[in-house]
Amino acid sequence: MQKLNFNINGKHYEATITEIEHNVAEVELNGKKYTIDVERSESVSSLPQIATPVAAPAAAAAAPAAAPKKVAAGANSVTAPLPGSVVSVAVKAGDAVKAGQQLLVIEAMKMENEVLAPADGTVSAVHVSAGQAVQQGDALVDLA
Repeated sequence: MQKLNFNINGKHYEATITEIEHNVAEVELNGKKYTIDVERSESVSSLPQIATPVAAPAAAAAAPAAAPKKVAAGANSVTAPLPGSVVSVAVKAGDAVKAGQQLLVIEAMKMENEVLAPADGTVSAVHVSAGQAVQQGDALVDLA
């Protein structure tokens, strides 16, 4: 189950995704239940969880890193849920992680977004570093 809170044109919405099976999801939006067709089920299941964003400190301006080589996302890759800049990386290769543990922080539109481990595992590779720009879908961390 995944809960999302968001605003559209100033109106608050609360959505709960209760079940995803193949290309069909059960969603409750502001108390009303819907069955929806998902166009790309693999993108829904492979996105990491994003914790509630917190305001980014205005004074912290890291120098951008040199353009790194992009790594293709594999089956066990945690990918960037949105474009932005990596603020910090909390894990390194070989670290054991638990589901929901913070892997790294991405700043997008002056908000810091925690990228969390989708499942228990061991970090087999870290593909990004602080200050690096990432695009949605870029491989960030590989879990084994």
